[in-house]
Amino acid sequence: MPDEVGYVCRSCGQYHPELPLFYRTEAPAYWSKELEGDPDSGLDEDLCVIKGEHFFVQGNINIPIIGEDAFFSWGVWVSLSDKNFRRTVELWTTRGRESEPPYFGWLSTDLPVYAPHGTVSLKTNVHTQPVGVRPTIELEPTDHPLAVEQRSGITRDRIRDIAQLVLHPEER
Repeated sequence: MPDEVGYVCRSCGQYHPELPLFYRTEAPAYWSKELEGDPDSGLDEDLCVIKGEHFFVQGNINIPIIGEDAFFSWGVWVSLSDKNFRRTVELWTTRGRESEPPYFGWLSTDLPVYAPHGTVSLKTNVHTQPVGVRPTIELEPTDHPLAVEQRSGITRDRIRDIAQLVLHPEER
């Protein structure tokens, strides 16, 4: 466990007592406020349907922290096929669902800290977890910086950089 928990932000100069190890996105990149009244669309904390044609599940991209037995995580949205989305919903409260094979999906979250590379449409595998636990998202092993971090891990310094970028988006 690291000795220093907080950090001094290089952007604002203030001390932040905790270094966040998890960020969650509210909705897939394709969601808009105009869809809220659409009877064929819906969004909750875990699932999203757009126009009855596009299906998404919230999951976590876990990135090992180098030298620690801990992870940094992005809560992201991944698109699923109609068939795999229906299967996900069917098994939502079923014990043992984690034995399902992974589902293919496209990352449907824009993580601006990875600009200019972009993160929307990266290939993923969605690994179902036990009931009550969000799926784990595995990125295709490419040279994209997010995929490299998932495979190789990140340092606490990189997590501080991410925190600064998230807290001060105007500096991206």
